[in-house]
Amino acid sequence: MRWLDKLKFGMKKTAVVLNLRSVSTEDLEEALIRTDMGIQVTEEILKAVQAKHPVNTSEMKKYLKDELIARLEPVARSLEISNHKPFVVLMIGVNGAGKTTTIGKLAHFYQTQGKKIACVAADTFRAGAVEQLQMWGKKVGIPVYTGKEKADAAGLVYDSFKDAQEKGIDILFVDTAGRLQNRTDLMDELKKIIRVIQKLDASAPHETLLVLDATVGQNALSQVQIFKEQGGVSGLIMTKLDGTAKGGVLLALANQFHLPIYAIGVGEDIDDLQPFSASEFVDAMLETGE
Repeated sequence: MRWLDKLKFGMKKTAVVLNLRSVSTEDLEEALIRTDMGIQVTEEILKAVQAKHPVNTSEMKKYLKDELIARLEPVARSLEISNHKPFVVLMIGVNGAGKTTTIGKLAHFYQTQGKKIACVAADTFRAGAVEQLQMWGKKVGIPVYTGKEKADAAGLVYDSFKDAQEKGIDILFVDTAGRLQNRTDLMDELKKIIRVIQKLDASAPHETLLVLDATVGQNALSQVQIFKEQGGVSGLIMTKLDGTAKGGVLLALANQFHLPIYAIGVGEDIDDLQPFSASEFVDAMLETGE
């Protein structure tokens, strides 16, 4: 199944969200709210669509499609790898969002482009986290730096960075422990990791990617806010759009934070993470329920 078909199929499994029966504001409002995009964005989109005075549902969907794409296109950007060696990508997010799996998929993608990749298993807290990253490393054929269980994650990252510099690694992915706002110890550790990286390269980390689980809906907004305050976020990756997610939260994220959305995922296969395309995503979203 090709990528766009997977995306459409994944979103179709969630709920009927855009089965419009008329051009009434009530129908469109109900449809948009059910996509998880939130009240504020829904109201703004309603006004924009109604201002064009659609005369039938076909026109309404066209105007809606144009409006959604216009809102998402500014944040649909490519993850660009600069000439820094290594180019450090810090992966952050809560437990279960899919950080480790995302690293494996990104590592595979850039390896196929001829980049020399390595990963750091800096999640020394969660049982099985190191093994999971090692499994991906073996699967795609890249080295994984590891330390002892409960070891100092920042120290591991520091040593790994130095070794990666010596070996001419192009991209170094750093897998960090899952964090929530009530775990101040882990948030402090994240700040420490950033400090030790900057001792070796003041411009690093070159990207800090927040991995979000699409199934959490509007809770993704608070996660972005917290991580922005604690460690900084340069871009977003949304996973699990093949689950119970409706996808509209991407509109809310774009509206509130204006952060790049680099990629979205719809499954566990190695090619199930793809660059985010506003038009492809909106096509899949509007097909749901038809």
